Amino acid sequence: MNDSARKPSSSEKRQMKSAARLYAVQALFQMEHSGQTVEAVSREFEDFRFGADYDEGEMIEGDVDHFRFLMETAVSYQARIDQMTDRALVAKWPIGRIDPVLRALFRAAGAEMLDTGTPPKVVISEYVDVARAFFPEGKEPKFVNAVLDHMAREGRPEAFA
Repeated sequence: MNDSARKPSSSEKRQMKSAARLYAVQALFQMEHSGQTVEAVSREFEDFRFGADYDEGEMIEGDVDHFRFLMETAVSYQARIDQMTDRALVAKWPIGRIDPVLRALFRAAGAEMLDTGTPPKVVISEYVDVARAFFPEGKEPKFVNAVLDHMAREGRPEAFA
């Protein structure tokens, strides 16, 4: 059996889903700054970024279905997700005033929070890891944890009962 026909292990599937989350944050950031459509940015990521080989090393192949879900849901429910995020932020810092990478991260995470298939604690943990990838030396991962915890408790209170 050749490598391309081999089914990914459960560990590889988790890594691919994690990569899709990272790619979704990058793609949502790019959409906001370039004005491109979700279709155009998604196509670019799927065609050129998933599994690409860069000077820093090869990027992991992402879970395309999960990436598409995150992108479509984040765009379709952006107003709802942004309102959830605003309620989790202090009054003087609405979502429009926060770092654009964090804004993209909250939109991707919010999209996944709307999906009851992924436990909120998993969503929080995964996106805190994404925050660490973008802000390895900063306080942002703790901030992301607090905001996402608030969003999860509002959006999925049954998961915390």
